[in-house]
Amino acid sequence: MYFYLIGGLILLLIAGDLMVRGAIALATRLGIPPLIIGLTIVSFGTSAPELIISLKAAFEGAGGISIGNVVGSNITNVLLVLGLPALIRVTQCNESGTRSSTVFMLAVSVIFTALCWQGLLDLTSGIILLALLAFFLSWTVWTSRKQKGEPCDLIDDDMLEEAPSSLGLAILFIVIGFVGLPLGGHLTIEGATSIARNWGVSDTAIGLTVVALGTSLPELVTTLVAAIRNQSAVAIGNVVGSNIFNILAIMGLTATIIPIPVPTEVIHFDLWVMLATSAILLPVALLHMPLTRVKGVAMLAAYVAYITYVL
Repeated sequence: MYFYLIGGLILLLIAGDLMVRGAIALATRLGIPPLIIGLTIVSFGTSAPELIISLKAAFEGAGGISIGNVVGSNITNVLLVLGLPALIRVTQCNESGTRSSTVFMLAVSVIFTALCWQGLLDLTSGIILLALLAFFLSWTVWTSRKQKGEPCDLIDDDMLEEAPSSLGLAILFIVIGFVGLPLGGHLTIEGATSIARNWGVSDTAIGLTVVALGTSLPELVTTLVAAIRNQSAVAIGNVVGSNIFNILAIMGLTATIIPIPVPTEVIHFDLWVMLATSAILLPVALLHMPLTRVKGVAMLAAYVAYITYVL
């Protein structure tokens, strides 16, 4: 079961990365602008592991893993993904557009919590979340054009540059991605549910912790490498963008396809933790407060405390 979980997560991350790189290469050959590629292929593609897990879990009746994965990932992104790199180097938070994106992320988190409060994310909830996603994408395109080509926080420049130049290789990457993602999702859910039964904890707890940490690894690696290269200023923009897409795209698409029951413990505790961690970023973004090592230690301590409480 541990092999299934670890192997599934690794397969998800590799397959998702290959599919994104292949799709970028194909879109570039078709003449699609880099901004649109970044907002669609890159943003959705890097969220593919979370989407596959959420859909697979929902269809197999493990709604706790489905919603726990997204809520847990958003908590992990703030406390761990931003906290750990701050120990290496102070993270400056002065990116263009981060203020408005952070405010929007907090607003989306509040709306998501309100939708979850009814105990079920249904078709109506999914449509509301997808409508907000469409608004966010449209607004981002408009502001990016208004700023005359300033870089967008949601575009991974390294991924755009490292896409394969060969058309045949690009198609191969896409095929591997489409095959690997469902298989990785199946292995991950099988392993996670087995571990939950053996540990005597709920599917929700596994989704909030182990699965959420596994699907947040790409963001963690990216921010750690950026910190080492003294380019950590992009970290908060990446985290904000990831959290927005986790809620609007992953939960929106999943709820539109199949209703997701919201576990009581998530409603009464984990959603509030997610809101609190989102609120932490508000003064950081609005006041351009740097994330120092002291703040990093505090964030990591809060993350360890949260994981310990959930498990």
